[in-house]
Amino acid sequence: METQTNLRKKRFNIVEQAMMRVKGFKELYLEFEDKVLISGQSPSVLRNYSRNVAGVCLHFNRLPQDISEKDLNIYLADMTRSDSPSLSNFKFTVYGLRYFYRLLGLKDRLVELPRIKAKKKLPVVLNYEECKAIFSAPAILKHRILLGLIYSAGLRAGEVSRLRLSDIDPGRMMIHIRQSKCNKDRYVPLSPLVLRGLQRYCKAYKPVDYLFNGSMPGTPLSTQGIRWMLHESVKKCGLTKDINVHTLRHTYATHLLEFGMDIVSIKELLGHSRIETTMVYLHVAKSSRINLFSPFDRLYKKD
Repeated sequence: METQTNLRKKRFNIVEQAMMRVKGFKELYLEFEDKVLISGQSPSVLRNYSRNVAGVCLHFNRLPQDISEKDLNIYLADMTRSDSPSLSNFKFTVYGLRYFYRLLGLKDRLVELPRIKAKKKLPVVLNYEECKAIFSAPAILKHRILLGLIYSAGLRAGEVSRLRLSDIDPGRMMIHIRQSKCNKDRYVPLSPLVLRGLQRYCKAYKPVDYLFNGSMPGTPLSTQGIRWMLHESVKKCGLTKDINVHTLRHTYATHLLEFGMDIVSIKELLGHSRIETTMVYLHVAKSSRINLFSPFDRLYKKD
């Protein structure tokens, strides 16, 4: 079984390899890091773009500006011809190269990068019994509470990682999600059942500042750690669906529709900028407008 540390090493190892093997990559990466920090962009931009650009640089053993347009286009085309092309991997490679070219002042290189069309697939959604099985699978209280919280509020992995103790408001029964995707804040309902679990968790673990602390003092639990927790829970349940942290968010939205909440309210709870993004859930449920609530309470409501 892979530990969180091993998973984290794999995630960042390719950037470290590029720093050691590709001349000038370390200096380029540090310049890119400064640019991301100054612009106030999400740390995920740095992680995703730099990791994929590092892969390109390692492949050619050259910096992006020293790779010919012809060679780069062949490399990108080969990515689309693979047996199972990853849209996210391709996207971050293309966007990462574009970002690096802008950083280097090579704007004429932007138009030469090809595109890959997204496959139109419905999201994977869990049924009620699968949700219950996943939430009860972890032997550790912290893991059970964390997974239940993600589903109960439709959170992204980064959002739950950054939650602070002060973001939980028992008086108003709300959770404050700060500076999420597109640097937007939002509030979502706090489930009374989840609040009881959080109170038990806080009493046992005594978290400081962040709701879920990382291994180092003053740091939040990493998104890699959160993904590992879910992976272990799913494996223990023996579920065969392709499940990741975002699956819980898809399931949250779908269950809200099934329980009767309207699509506009769900859009606001999810923090979507466009209603079209939310409307994919209409393919699996119909709804009518009622008061806002967390589906976690309905999940365990007795008949």
